[in-house]
Amino acid sequence: MKSGLCLSLLILTFFIQGCKNPPFDAKMCGKTEYLHAAVKKTTEVIVHDIFSPVVAARIYAYSNIAGYEAFRYDHPKKYRSLAGQLNGLTEVPEPPKDQPVNFDIAGLEAYITVSKALIFSEAEVEAFRTELYAKLKADGVPDDVFEASRAYGKTVADHILAWSKKDNYAQTRSFPKYTVTNEPGRWQPTPPAYIEGVEPNWRQIRPLTLDSARQFPPLPPTPFSADKNSQFYKEAMEVYTVNDVDKENKQAIASFWDCNPYVMHQQGHLMFATKKMTPGGHWMSIVRLVTRKADLDMAATSEAYTLTSIGLFDGFISCWDEKFRSNVLRPETYINQYIDPEWVPTLQTPPFPEYTSGHSVISTASSVILTHLFGENFSFVDSTEVEYGLSVRSFNSFKEAAAEAAISRQYGGIHYSPAINNGIEEGRKIGEHILKRVVTSE
Repeated sequence: MKSGLCLSLLILTFFIQGCKNPPFDAKMCGKTEYLHAAVKKTTEVIVHDIFSPVVAARIYAYSNIAGYEAFRYDHPKKYRSLAGQLNGLTEVPEPPKDQPVNFDIAGLEAYITVSKALIFSEAEVEAFRTELYAKLKADGVPDDVFEASRAYGKTVADHILAWSKKDNYAQTRSFPKYTVTNEPGRWQPTPPAYIEGVEPNWRQIRPLTLDSARQFPPLPPTPFSADKNSQFYKEAMEVYTVNDVDKENKQAIASFWDCNPYVMHQQGHLMFATKKMTPGGHWMSIVRLVTRKADLDMAATSEAYTLTSIGLFDGFISCWDEKFRSNVLRPETYINQYIDPEWVPTLQTPPFPEYTSGHSVISTASSVILTHLFGENFSFVDSTEVEYGLSVRSFNSFKEAAAEAAISRQYGGIHYSPAINNGIEEGRKIGEHILKRVVTSE
């Protein structure tokens, strides 16, 4: 009888302690799918709210950093804080030692709180949080653990949000808009909606790891010329004729990597939009797919999301700095004026200057980071676009996927080859810089 009582107490003690700091495959806590669901919900809200690619990258970055700073405490000796490694990020408050904090729950709270603060459709995120926490409660998480974990997650979130407010984003909301000129070679809004230049002041956002937006400038774009013997004309002709061979395959590649949240359709006098995920959302989806394949725990999954989102954030700042510096006109504008007035690109032209290619920059930066985490020959099936009616595509490596994302922009008729090739080099330098600057795991 006495031994049976002792055994019961031992089991009860293990039960309580297990929820304080459980193994990642425990029934109650540590379900990595909860983090995947949270990131997917962020993507859904970004699509719904029609955030630009650069603003979406900002949302992903701060949300994932907040989550990581809490998740990492399950392995404090393995995972390092990003404080002191990211520009302006000071030491994150440590968890209370006298409270039964579960860091999986704390990380989810931190992620969701920051995500909700940075989007418009707050009710959507709050409804998701309510549903998620109902599942956690059903898993049997004790009330004291649940409340202590949420409280610490909110503390981390508040710290990250305070830091985010110093990145100049709010100030840029009132900065001057892009001014369209008739100067030859300069970017102009394109059909069908002729949307004004998106985020022309994004270079003034504080980067996460770069010394400045101009730290890794690409080579200058090809000088503009309407002369049929000029290099610029040849590059435009390359876009014009690129789909003459293997058209079906190239257009499938272009559509798969479109990721344009601004696609507009016109029927008579009626114009309406088709909402799609941003390029950053596509790479967040790839992270979800490959971390599932690798069967990573919560902290390691968060590490992959976080490093990739840092690459997206800084990659877009560098790219946008060049876009609104060189202000190169899009192939659609040039080809319609100097080659074929009836030509229409496979993809709808995005509303910002051509050089460099954002897809090339951020996809390459992401591939460098993910290759560092998973290896050179990590194959995966990318089902990201299935929900948009497209087929899956398979890749033997992250670099192969990034290279296809980059060339897709020429197949789509929206970029000349220098924007792609020099954008790849720009992204490679940014990805390598992030890996040298930021150390997450020992």
